[in-house]
Amino acid sequence: MNMQKKLDDYQLIVRALSDRIVDAQTPIRVLDAIKWDDAIKRDFLAAKGRELPKVDRAFYDARPLAFDASAKKQEFQDIERDVTRQLGQFNPVGQIMRRMCREYRMVIRMLEARGTNDFGLISQELYGAATDAFHAGDPTLADLGLMLSGYLNKIADRGDLQDEPKTLTAKDAVALLQTRLDLVFGEGEGVIRVFESDGIVADAAAGADYIKVRADAMFNERDVRALEVHEGLVHVGTTLNGQNQPICTFLAKGPPSSTVTQEGLAILMEVIAFASYPTRLRKLTNRTRAIHLAEEGADFLDVFSFYREQGYAMEESYTNASRVFRGSSANGLPFTKDLSYLKGFILIYNYIQLAVKKGKLEQIPLLFCGKTTLEDMRTLGNLVEEGLVVPPRYLPAQFRDLNALSAWMCFSNFLNHLSLDRIEADYANIV
Repeated sequence: MNMQKKLDDYQLIVRALSDRIVDAQTPIRVLDAIKWDDAIKRDFLAAKGRELPKVDRAFYDARPLAFDASAKKQEFQDIERDVTRQLGQFNPVGQIMRRMCREYRMVIRMLEARGTNDFGLISQELYGAATDAFHAGDPTLADLGLMLSGYLNKIADRGDLQDEPKTLTAKDAVALLQTRLDLVFGEGEGVIRVFESDGIVADAAAGADYIKVRADAMFNERDVRALEVHEGLVHVGTTLNGQNQPICTFLAKGPPSSTVTQEGLAILMEVIAFASYPTRLRKLTNRTRAIHLAEEGADFLDVFSFYREQGYAMEESYTNASRVFRGSSANGLPFTKDLSYLKGFILIYNYIQLAVKKGKLEQIPLLFCGKTTLEDMRTLGNLVEEGLVVPPRYLPAQFRDLNALSAWMCFSNFLNHLSLDRIEADYANIV
């Protein structure tokens, strides 16, 4: 209440509308709504991977959403209407909130279409498709995936680049990760909790103030370092920064458009913190290639076979393929959220390069002020000047040191103008 007494009438209106968006999105949990249960996995493995998983529209109908879809769409429609009524058509923060309302309505329509082709089509609207180009004439995400796979294949057989043995249990990883995050976010404050969980598909998943580690997964120290950077410094850090917003509380919650920014930041952080490695990168390129296969008509068995050909065991191949078709049917269009990693990395990298080139370094840390979307960055800069948004409290060291980041990007801008093909020809006798 003390905080609200300090806000003027305009700020109170923005805060109230923002809080309504936060409250309205609370029961919408996309991954929970589209995940497959363990019985599907057991049946598939029992059939030795030769039969399509029995997932169709009826499968999802038997698992109703945790909210009334019609009522929830109306709720977002009402909020969007009130944003326009109370802030006007062209108010910058109002435009962000209206877009969020429209995105959440689209998410609900996607979840209503589980098990149908409409699910995949709406997914492409929200997260993009593998055949999307970054700019006119540029390679697509599918092209990028193939190119990176080619690079990785050339170094795959080097004995000195093999992964360290995974000797850390989930319990070990939890303890190590908790210790490292306490150094960043504060020990004893209970800011971030790390704990084991049986209910997740990935090795780890971040929530608002916690990181869950899959109980049956094994890790090495490099894995833990990647989790610290990806899940901790980026995903949880931006959530905490969003929760620290006194007025634009919607920045604590991310619609699909922010997923691309989030995952792009997380992958970029892995790279510049030297926490990534070839096996990790191959996992991301395989996700892009698998989605492209499904967009081109491949079914679950085809994508499962693709992963088997990449050297994955049956169970892991099933898990990877199920990420592609969750929410869809076993022979339907893919769920394209996993394109966000490589797509986001390229878009964020380009954004930071341009910010450095134009001398707008102050814009870069604002990527961390909450669950941001690239198209809002100029607006967010203005909102910080107006006092509607506060700068991020938690910021990775690499983004606090704008001297080093800008120097790196200046060199990168120059190197991008060099012809790698010409360099390769010139260096043929020495490499």
